[in-house]
Amino acid sequence: MLKKIRQTLAVIFLALITLLFLDFTGTVHAWFGWMAKIQFLPAVLALNLGVVAGLVVLTLILGRVYCSVICPLGVMQDVFARFGRMARKNRYSYSPAKNALRILMLALMAVALIAGIGSVVALLAPYSAYGRIVQSLLSPLWMWGDNLLASWAERSGSYAFYSVDIWLKSVGTLAVAATTFVILGVLAWRNGRTYCNTVCPVGTILGVLSKYSLFRPVIDTSKCNGCGLCARNCKSACIDSRNHRIDYSRCVSCMDCIDKCHKGAIAYTLRRSDKTTDKQPEESPAGSGADSSRRQFMVAAAAISASAAVKAQEKTVDGGLAVIADKKVPERKTRIVPPGAVGLRNFSSHCTACQLCVTVCPNQVLRPSSDMLTFMQPESSYERGYCRPECVKCSEVCPAGAIRPISVAEKSSVQIGHAVWVKANCVPLTDGVECGNCARHCPVGAITMVPSEKGREDSLKIPVVNAERCIGCGACENLCPSRPFSAIYVEGHENHRVI
Repeated sequence: MLKKIRQTLAVIFLALITLLFLDFTGTVHAWFGWMAKIQFLPAVLALNLGVVAGLVVLTLILGRVYCSVICPLGVMQDVFARFGRMARKNRYSYSPAKNALRILMLALMAVALIAGIGSVVALLAPYSAYGRIVQSLLSPLWMWGDNLLASWAERSGSYAFYSVDIWLKSVGTLAVAATTFVILGVLAWRNGRTYCNTVCPVGTILGVLSKYSLFRPVIDTSKCNGCGLCARNCKSACIDSRNHRIDYSRCVSCMDCIDKCHKGAIAYTLRRSDKTTDKQPEESPAGSGADSSRRQFMVAAAAISASAAVKAQEKTVDGGLAVIADKKVPERKTRIVPPGAVGLRNFSSHCTACQLCVTVCPNQVLRPSSDMLTFMQPESSYERGYCRPECVKCSEVCPAGAIRPISVAEKSSVQIGHAVWVKANCVPLTDGVECGNCARHCPVGAITMVPSEKGREDSLKIPVVNAERCIGCGACENLCPSRPFSAIYVEGHENHRVI
């Protein structure tokens, strides 16, 4: 019964979190966006102390149920492991914990957080890895299906669906997502929870806590006949059936061992003080080795939690006039991040590159970065659309505090960059025709058209930008008819300010 309950909850969480990354309308997020906000690392980075405390208490009571129910990457691995189990039953075996590797990966995450190396954090964050897999691999198929339905609906006179553009936002992010998917799939199919118990820093932190959980699987030696079925069905490889021991730091409370035991020798019950039924595997003949390992885990866990908290507290208060061709990205000195991000430092230190904001951006403005230090973290670019003043969807969905919630009224007063005019590309000067697209579509009136020749009011008009008034929305850059480079583009600001 416990296994069925766990599986049911896991399927619900996996399905709904997957929909969060597939739903480009943002409708699902209005109901189930909280599922993204209760993921461990995003909650730590967002200083969501209530969620972090809740997950800590949950682990201290029930063990690592977060990993087997709430974490989508963990549940995805269980799906792969199930296919592997169908191919060959009773295929797992006990193996000692690789504590050195676990500590190394946890320390690497802590150093990356302290140093602000977002690309490393993005690679190691389990929730974000799953988000990239869905957004990069499944989302195009989902949108293709939507476009097919939209085509059928239009033929029958219905507009219940609408077509969306399907395009490759980042080759690098796609490659990372595909590689992650294949590696995790192979590992899970062959060895179950190898990634969770050797690489994942969240699994390591929760593993330290789960060793002291109130409820846990316990082996009753008076009933056990030593058949080893529990160990051969443990995808965490944490049951030493010969010595009747369970490594609770790696146990994810999946209940598979309980379901497989024909003698009822394993039960999910209160922690016992009986040493024969509740002792941990010895990683070293010397007792001091186990104590040292435990201390190393605690130190590393404290380091990553503290560094994440410190980082989380860092706050600062087509005109038809040119040949139609795809626009190219201008060379910006400073990248552009959305309103609500506060600035580049806050954004880089909080963002886990889960791509949720990229999914819900209705104007195709956000796309993953290709820069090594900020690799896969979203940034704004205006070749396909501009950041509309009435849209605040990215700030509504961000679970890690990288983009803080803002209202529509607040967005119109946040300056994320300023427009820069490029004389050599401007249509009135290159083609000798009237334009003014940039001024007509500027939502804050920061662009004025003035005569190109002093003293001649009848001369062709060119734009002048009021940098103090411009908010950097990119409407001018996007709607400029000049190709392949716009005659006006937005330069980002390192720190956002209210105007």
